[in-house]
Amino acid sequence: MATRGYTLIEILVAISIFFVVIAAPSGFFVSALKGQQKALASQELLDNVSYALEYMSRSLRMAKKDDNKLNYATTTQGIKFRNYQDKYQEFYLEDGRIKEDKTGYAQPLFLTSNDIEISKFEISIKGETQEDIIQPRVTLLLEAIGNRPAIASLQPVIRIQTTISQRNLDVQY
Repeated sequence: MATRGYTLIEILVAISIFFVVIAAPSGFFVSALKGQQKALASQELLDNVSYALEYMSRSLRMAKKDDNKLNYATTTQGIKFRNYQDKYQEFYLEDGRIKEDKTGYAQPLFLTSNDIEISKFEISIKGETQEDIIQPRVTLLLEAIGNRPAIASLQPVIRIQTTISQRNLDVQY
């Protein structure tokens, strides 16, 4: 006798095999998308922090002594110095963003975007007075968190440090 259809067991076995075959690649695809999203967020965070550090480094390298014979002075939130144009310039942390305040500008400018939060901004100065024999140098430490991804586990965190010394030698021979 010829049968015209499939039995219930054959259909259930076929559906089970179909779901197993589809579930494995779709799980891989979802994890690949999450990895790509985290990589893009990390790259955006690194680009933003690198720009801010490079901008601050260039400015700090060109610092000049102020009237108190100091190259750099730390403030409650950041660092202040006299730049090569004889104007005072300051970098500081406010509301999770790094700001630059220059003499002559109406208001401070942000160096970091809204998409990242600077959770730590530490400054260490060595050799800032003329009484020592150490070339003045500033060490900046930044810790930043990317705020763009909606899922907290995908938010990248970066911790970066750099040391800058001014271009003009300030040591006694």
